[in-house]
Amino acid sequence: MKRLTTSALVLALAATAGSAETFRWAGKTDPQTMDPHAVNSAPVLGFLNNVYEGLVRRGKDMSVEPALATSWEPIGEGEGWRFHLREGVTFHDGAAFNADDVVFSYQRASGEAADTKSWFAPVSDVVKVDDYTVDVLTKAPNPIFPDSIANWMIVDSGWAEANNAVAPNKDEGNYATLNANGTGAFRVTERQPGLKTVLEPHAGWWGDVEHNITRAEFTPIQNPATAVAALLSGDVDMINPVPIQDAARVDGRDDVKVIRGIEARVIMLGFAHEAETLKYGDEGAANPFLDVRVRQAVAHAVNVPAILQTIMRGSAEPASQLVSPAMRGYADALADRPAFDQDKARALLAEAGYADGFSFGLKCPNNRYLNDEAVCQAVVGMLAQVGITAQLDAMPVQNYWPELRADNFDMYMLGWSPGTFDHEHPIRFLVHSQVDKLGSWNFGGYSNASIDAKLPMIQSEIDDTKRQAMIDEVTATYQNDQVYVPLYVQPLVWGVRSTVELTQRPDNFFILRWVTMN
Repeated sequence: MKRLTTSALVLALAATAGSAETFRWAGKTDPQTMDPHAVNSAPVLGFLNNVYEGLVRRGKDMSVEPALATSWEPIGEGEGWRFHLREGVTFHDGAAFNADDVVFSYQRASGEAADTKSWFAPVSDVVKVDDYTVDVLTKAPNPIFPDSIANWMIVDSGWAEANNAVAPNKDEGNYATLNANGTGAFRVTERQPGLKTVLEPHAGWWGDVEHNITRAEFTPIQNPATAVAALLSGDVDMINPVPIQDAARVDGRDDVKVIRGIEARVIMLGFAHEAETLKYGDEGAANPFLDVRVRQAVAHAVNVPAILQTIMRGSAEPASQLVSPAMRGYADALADRPAFDQDKARALLAEAGYADGFSFGLKCPNNRYLNDEAVCQAVVGMLAQVGITAQLDAMPVQNYWPELRADNFDMYMLGWSPGTFDHEHPIRFLVHSQVDKLGSWNFGGYSNASIDAKLPMIQSEIDDTKRQAMIDEVTATYQNDQVYVPLYVQPLVWGVRSTVELTQRPDNFFILRWVTMN
């Protein structure tokens, strides 16, 4: 694809400037797809929350509220949940929404081709009761289930069937990859992957309109300097993120402002847990990361306080677990993270038989997380100081996920924001074995029978004290096994024109229906 120069991109943005109600924003990562079931990632789900809707949604304060369902209640003794659907809702093409679309969307989103299939591991079936009532049957009591489906988006069954998009296809794509037909407040009117995506209000939307946008245009801008220049010149109304190093300069302007917060996302390092040999560096040699002492050595070798002070400019918080302290289920008693201790790292390496070190490959994205490549470069330098040579391979996120899914790594960077704001979420996705739709983002292939046995108990336990005790056990297990090396909780740093009012949520989802332009 042809890439625009910085000046050309700014001019192109300026050329698209429209009325005062035309809202233009930019981000580092273009959504991979318009299919809500094809890619389970924040850039896709966050963007499509403006286009598609689920039975429930999250409000400005992250609480779960009605969307395509007006109410819900448990069925029997933990048999599942009954959802009462909203009547009079239409998709963007005018088709009516009903229970058939919910059943179809369950089958589509839980199928083998869907990247969202692990969301439905606790579900045994979704049954139509009548045109506006559905029962979601669960394999065991699941008190947090409504919280877990805020990003499950409903697709029109007739539209999908007519356009040969009954199942998602994240590899080759299909009609739903470039086109969308949701019930949300905005509809996609133009999609040019990597260049721009245009949204316009859905005139038939069922909700109360809070925004005053007549047109919205998203442009992916990978170069941070270009993004800042576009904001300061007025060619875009918002950028996410503002580079940490530029935040003070941007905030010093009268016509723009910086909105800061702490995201729910934990940035971590992951390992190849089941690969017998290294794929890079000392290629073909026995995989050192199979030894927990080597993984612990990495944890002690990485100077997280230095990363937070220099690269993140004091904007991030250190992390010890797969969730931040703000999430439900955080283990307060296990808040300490491995101390930066190079001597201990060297001793652990020597004890594991690697006193002379080794060479391996570190995979990182360069346009997904805030300062992702810079952090990885710092990690490379820190590991070198204890005798480990990391060969860094940083790449755009659209190339990154296929590499991880193909197991083309020895160690990698990952960021995780729990969609349920609960510790159960990363346990299910990141540390459970890759079986029965579970562990779908457990790229390293870690497996522990005790964690696998605890997950359904955590999901079904109603007593908070008992539930937390089980979560604490799982947390202690993945910390002792050093399954990952949690680094920090990522900050939120958005830049907006002073004439714009919006809501910054800790999941880093940008919701257009809350934007007003003065």
